Amino acid sequence: MVEEAFAGTPDQPVQIRTATIADFPSVCELLAELGRPAVTAATEARGRAIYNQHLAADDATGLIAERGGRPVGFLSLHFRERLSQPAPEAWIPDLVVTQAEHGRGAAQELLARAVELARSRGCYRLVLESHYHRERAHRFYLREGFTDAGKCFVMPLKTE
Repeated sequence: MVEEAFAGTPDQPVQIRTATIADFPSVCELLAELGRPAVTAATEARGRAIYNQHLAADDATGLIAERGGRPVGFLSLHFRERLSQPAPEAWIPDLVVTQAEHGRGAAQELLARAVELARSRGCYRLVLESHYHRERAHRFYLREGFTDAGKCFVMPLKTE
């Protein structure tokens, strides 16, 4: 479990850097904390290919928060065009900080870097997705300047 792996990390400042291919296992563990499906032997190759595409894309980036040289957080940032806007929109579909790091500044640093990147790309807004049950995270996002601006409706499309 990611939390156990980082519980003994010395109290050092958090550093934000661009995610690399070598971060795939850590990112998978962090995303599992969000409730995303765990990577299995059957899904690893496809998951790694998607992750590598994400890192190579001009319209996306991944950010890693590290403390003491260990990944403690991940943020996925995408830049997308909207038909109704002349400027791009920045979108965060995934932001996770391991449980042991909650309240220690890693999420703030990840968001600050995402805002910086979005502004440098001329984005007109930053949108962040979060599941209803993540109430603590929602309070954090509101403190960071986000507003609860709407609902997201999902229709699963299983092809099996």
